[in-house]
Amino acid sequence: MARVLIIGGGVSGLSAGIYAQLYGHQAIVCERSESVGGNLIGWQRNEYHIDNCIHWLTGTNPHSDTYKMWEELGALGDVEIMQGDSLYTCEYGGKRLSLKKDLDELKQDMLLISPQDKNEILSFIKAIEALQYICNIGGKDHSEGFGAWGYISSFPLLLKYHRMSTKELARCFKSEMIRQFILCFLGDDFASSALLFVFAHFTALNGGIPRGSSYEMAQRMKNRLVSLGGEILTKKEAIKINCENGIAHSVLFKDGTVAEADYIVLTPDPKMIFEKIIDLKMPRQLKQAYDNRRLFRFSSYHCAFSCNCNDIDFTGDFIFEIPENAQRKLHTKYLILREFSHESSFAPKGKCVLQSLTFCNERIAKEFIELRKNTNAYRAKKQELASLIKELIIARFPKLESSLTLIDMWTPATYHRYVNSEIGSFMSFAMVPKQSLSRMSNKIKGLKNVFLATQWQQAPGGLPIAAQGGKLAIEAIVKAEARQVKHNSKKPVPIKAFN
Repeated sequence: MARVLIIGGGVSGLSAGIYAQLYGHQAIVCERSESVGGNLIGWQRNEYHIDNCIHWLTGTNPHSDTYKMWEELGALGDVEIMQGDSLYTCEYGGKRLSLKKDLDELKQDMLLISPQDKNEILSFIKAIEALQYICNIGGKDHSEGFGAWGYISSFPLLLKYHRMSTKELARCFKSEMIRQFILCFLGDDFASSALLFVFAHFTALNGGIPRGSSYEMAQRMKNRLVSLGGEILTKKEAIKINCENGIAHSVLFKDGTVAEADYIVLTPDPKMIFEKIIDLKMPRQLKQAYDNRRLFRFSSYHCAFSCNCNDIDFTGDFIFEIPENAQRKLHTKYLILREFSHESSFAPKGKCVLQSLTFCNERIAKEFIELRKNTNAYRAKKQELASLIKELIIARFPKLESSLTLIDMWTPATYHRYVNSEIGSFMSFAMVPKQSLSRMSNKIKGLKNVFLATQWQQAPGGLPIAAQGGKLAIEAIVKAEARQVKHNSKKPVPIKAFN
């Protein structure tokens, strides 16, 4: 049995801990915050619960491989999976178009809006269906996969979208409504295949929401780890990996304690690892990704409001274009609103939590992080943005004027502080056209027993990629252990308690 020390208690870390235990090793997850979960978290503000993470989760279709992984991790438990009628609704020029869970309905809605775009609409729908079959969630029951011929015949069509940006995809359509429908969800610069992925999984019932909250999903994973015999240590911030002759033998923590281990798994943003807690430069492939301007990083800022449920006339996400003066101040063309009426426990009876989401680029994210050093200026900026966002919501939904009340606001500085991400990113690199989706190596040159398990090793990151990273890191350790036993090349590292 190897002693595996895991730095970071987010989804990657919990996954690594669970799989380490399943493979017969001893896992110790060390988390710098007071609770595990990372981005998979929420918090209370008086009578309201704010959910920070899941508004759809890849892997809720029992026929998908990701579902099987979530089951192994205990992430879904026996809770209900809620599948909304639509993921998001775009409003433009007084018209609305929704990404509905029924793909045939989506196709008919698009054809009704723009009959002149029939050929492009049918091509788009066909590509969505092909991607579903590739993921084994195709067909009427969302349970079918492709044979060999299916893969071959669908390749040219999927390659077409793989080469396009969302902006280029939008230009394929004559209808301005459909163009806005495509652009408002991810923006201009993402790969159109990223949008296809969202459409394919949601319409194959592989993008539902586990009943409860993101925080409760994290707790289920935590309980799964503990039930298997794993250990979790909170308020344990790693500040130094101690190495000798290419072997990491221990970790120094901020509280002065030291822990020895046979293997170490690192899960934070690599920008917060290399040349910080490890005296090594970032692996070449990762560094190239960070330096590549096409693979941009992004973050977001949010407001949470309370309002009367009856005053909201949409479900799920609602996206609308905002006036140009507001665009300049918020650095975005669209405002995204998310309502949480599906969870009655999040608000008092008759009330609902309504959250705004505003994406921002790396420069704006860094400005928030720097501004937070001046408490008064940071608070003033948040108040200014919250007031503007509230005005925009009321202008679009006048019925909300009497009940819309700010509950909380959080920014990239919040993510930077709590999840140890350099610019407050909650996902990794944006998917761009022609980008390889292969995962970067989890090995670190110069260290034989330290492995990476981060969402940054594969675009676009997110919960499933993070969880998969934890699993793959442990599988690498299992292989390393097998080689060690076969060659009997070294003695086990002594196990010592925390100092």
